[in-house]
Amino acid sequence: MYIKKDLTEFDVLVIGSGIAGLYAALKAAEFSRVCLLTKGNLHQTNTWLAQGGIAVAFGEDDSPAQHVADTLDAGAGLCKYDAVAVMAEEGPQHVAELIKLGTPFDFEHGKIALTMEGAHSRNRVIHCGGDATGRAIQETLQQKVLEHINITVCENIFVTDLVVFQGTVVGVRTLSGEIYSAAAVILATGGLGQVFSRTTNPISATADGVAMAYRAGAEITDMEFIQFHPTVFYDNKKAFLISEAMRGEGAVLRNANGERFMSDYHDMKELGPRDVVSRAILDQMLREGNDYVHLDVTHMGKAYLQKRFPTIFNLAQQAGYDLSRDLLPVSPAAHYAMGGIKTGLFGETNLPGLYACGEAACTGVHGANRLASNSLLEGLVFAARAVQKIEKTAKSLPAKVKNTASDLTCQPQIKGCAALRSELQKRMFEQAGLLRDGNSLDELWHFLGKNSKLLNAKAVSRQGWELQNLFTAASLIARAAIQRTESRGGHFRLDYPTADPAWAFHLGWSNKEKGGSSHGHIAI
Repeated sequence: MYIKKDLTEFDVLVIGSGIAGLYAALKAAEFSRVCLLTKGNLHQTNTWLAQGGIAVAFGEDDSPAQHVADTLDAGAGLCKYDAVAVMAEEGPQHVAELIKLGTPFDFEHGKIALTMEGAHSRNRVIHCGGDATGRAIQETLQQKVLEHINITVCENIFVTDLVVFQGTVVGVRTLSGEIYSAAAVILATGGLGQVFSRTTNPISATADGVAMAYRAGAEITDMEFIQFHPTVFYDNKKAFLISEAMRGEGAVLRNANGERFMSDYHDMKELGPRDVVSRAILDQMLREGNDYVHLDVTHMGKAYLQKRFPTIFNLAQQAGYDLSRDLLPVSPAAHYAMGGIKTGLFGETNLPGLYACGEAACTGVHGANRLASNSLLEGLVFAARAVQKIEKTAKSLPAKVKNTASDLTCQPQIKGCAALRSELQKRMFEQAGLLRDGNSLDELWHFLGKNSKLLNAKAVSRQGWELQNLFTAASLIARAAIQRTESRGGHFRLDYPTADPAWAFHLGWSNKEKGGSSHGHIAI
């Protein structure tokens, strides 16, 4: 535990320890006193689990303009062009900074190695250790953060809510009731995958940032767009991600009869957009009555697989599969949320003093469907931009905020957290997952309404707070999915199976609508 308990006042607070949070902390430490708070250990993040790599226009046949074009194509008409251009144009300089910091990216023939992933028109994904990119980046940034004299790191601190004073975010409250105050707060809390029963996300990905921002009055947008990763190892005991880079290197999908099927669904076959590949797999599963299809990499050879995909090879081996000989059972799982806390081009939210970056934020880069390996790049670029904005505009530390550990023991606790969490996850996966329809969504909405009292109960444990946060995120996802009567990107409705040009706009909510009590819709 790296914590100095006598310090609770800082210039900048960063909540979260993935790529966005770590990079923001390093950048802010160049001119301010920074505190980084994380709910678990530093490495318990989606970044640590990221296999594929970072998409960046480094190739001689590539350019930021082409990267922009591919991102817009994948985003199904809802990407914000300015944000995409910022990411593609500024991304290379931040990746170069990662290299300068010592991140061990893979090289081939004296040049940084580039690979292909789905919906990219160029080889532009760089990687570390074959398929251990996120872990290598995390380890590099962690070391720099822990060594920095201007950064205080607090592990195993659960942040429950933002502290707002006279309309400005001035700090955060923790589970113990302690308040950390600062002139600026950056939410980099990661994703919400645990709202679904089958996900690639770690157990800690419980929508904490989105939920606390929503409670404070921040605008939340694009929550209906959830990306399911097509190829996740199928097993009753354990699921692990099979990087899209493996399909980029030539892996193919086969049905129960051993037949390749992706040519029936998309011109790019296995390298089509993730939403298309995921639905194609699900279609094959439904036709055959199976719970999975097969990923075939047997033609690549054992030596190559062990060198290029050591993490996946070892995980498969532990599960009893030899990738050089065996077909691997795979099926889709919830992977990434395109929506989140609405931000501008510098990570700013509608609440003064509050910034967001990484998966918790919605910059507009991803639109309705994220282009593979854009997330790590987006996290870097907009973390740096948020800090730039803070350096130029943040005022001095706000007026002293009362800092006492509240007596929470007398409050009624939420009962049956584990069972209710499990039921929520199952319903979300089945009724608001890859395929949706009005009847299923209505059933889900009834379940959420029946349990809406949870959102007004006083949580006193991490389990209770996480359950509230998951219900908040689930309600936002379901509300948006019900309202969007079309199919677009990561939102597919069987009763409205095509995209409707009239729906080419964003849906958003703020609990400050109508006097601060409603969950009203705003088109933004």
